[in-house]
Amino acid sequence: MSRVAYVKGQYVPLSHAAVSMMDRGYLFADGVYEVVALYRGALLDEAGHLDRLERSLAELSIPMPMTRRALELAIRELMRQHPQQKNGLIYMQVTRGEGVRNHLYAPNMKPLLAMALLAAKYPTAAEREKGGKVITAPDMRWARCDIKSTALLPNILTRNHGATLGAKEVWQLNREGQVTEGSYSNAYIVDARGVVRTHPKSHAILGGITRDTVLRLAREAGIKVVEEPFTVAEIAKASEAFMSSASSFVFPITQLDAVTLPVGPITRKLMGLYDAYIESLIHA
Repeated sequence: MSRVAYVKGQYVPLSHAAVSMMDRGYLFADGVYEVVALYRGALLDEAGHLDRLERSLAELSIPMPMTRRALELAIRELMRQHPQQKNGLIYMQVTRGEGVRNHLYAPNMKPLLAMALLAAKYPTAAEREKGGKVITAPDMRWARCDIKSTALLPNILTRNHGATLGAKEVWQLNREGQVTEGSYSNAYIVDARGVVRTHPKSHAILGGITRDTVLRLAREAGIKVVEEPFTVAEIAKASEAFMSSASSFVFPITQLDAVTLPVGPITRKLMGLYDAYIESLIHA
């Protein structure tokens, strides 16, 4: 099946999708991106992801490339162009636009939107039962992690370092030794009291849309959630740990550095609640 991308207002073969070398996204990573999971034909938390796209752009003073409704229609046309693909990731990237290579950008530049429906591998029941290994490493990113910037080199270096050590994810540590988040996911531990701990929303983390849903489901189910940083020392005392992202859903962590953990009851409860939430979207 021919792959199609959306670039500069046109649907073109993915192999021919291109932007100018003078696009500021190429030159400076002057842009943002967003990813919406397509799972069994349903878009997961689309509204939340588009809200975050709008926020990221506003923080960088980049206007939306089109109206919200027009973007929603463009996403659906992209899906229509791939009728056999029921699982994937809608990848959207908006840059400030094309201009001369200068740190100073011209006022009223025309932003550039590019989109593609990418392949995705969602975790199986067996993979979730087994869980994954996480290691910790220093957080090397910039001071505005709340903006979903395309400047991902620190994340790339961190994640590839983890992969060489057999880790599914790397939890990043600030200068105080506190876990901020993973290289591509949000991080959680469950303490001995059954309380879910995760870093609060701030400039230090990207506020995950899946994170928002998971925390809402937890609170509705009577699971206590505390949004505060936790340290490496507290990891060693945790009874459970898990991660969340658009592509991993709720995923158990069964090894945190040298600490071995079970797939415990709170994690299992949250996996079930999130899976039920997904089913509600699929059958809506």
